Amino acid sequence: MKKYLESTEFIDWKTPNVLTKAKELAKGLSSDEEIAHKCFTFVRDEIKHSSDFKLNPVTCKASDVLKYATGYCYAKSHLLAALLRANKIPTGLCYQRLTITDTPPFCLHGLNAVYLKKYGWYRIDARGNKEGVSAQFCPPLEKLAFPIVTLGEVDFPEIYSEPLPIIIKSLTNGKDYQDVANNLPDLEVIKEVF
Repeated sequence: MKKYLESTEFIDWKTPNVLTKAKELAKGLSSDEEIAHKCFTFVRDEIKHSSDFKLNPVTCKASDVLKYATGYCYAKSHLLAALLRANKIPTGLCYQRLTITDTPPFCLHGLNAVYLKKYGWYRIDARGNKEGVSAQFCPPLEKLAFPIVTLGEVDFPEIYSEPLPIIIKSLTNGKDYQDVANNLPDLEVIKEVF
């Protein structure tokens, strides 16, 4: 579990602004479930999705996501991981491979898995709700932003302690929110034939 609690380059919870916000969100709450719910709701509702709101700059580090109050799903998952880790709640990163319009091309979507004492690993998606998207925090039931519906879409089972390199590259090389939207990262799924 140690790696899911670390402060790192992109999940930089020891940065003063992130640490202060994490403690503020947890104030008066006692259970990991209450704290996780409060942090999730903050990131989902108060940090604007860069593409939905056409906002710059492109953020990647949790501290920048908080500072500018915007980020793509990946960046928002970095902030949520940082806020939860700062509150000693193990949190990882998860990915789905999705279509944008129910037909290819595909792109990755970033979300989180949080370790709740009562339930174990539980996935949450702080992407931000909008028409047709309603992610909720209601353990043990998952209520993610996007279901897997199209052939070729994938719910990757891995829980990563660090963002995938392809995600970092996309966010750090993107000139602005539109450039990132035009070049969303994807991982090809290779099926083994026996």
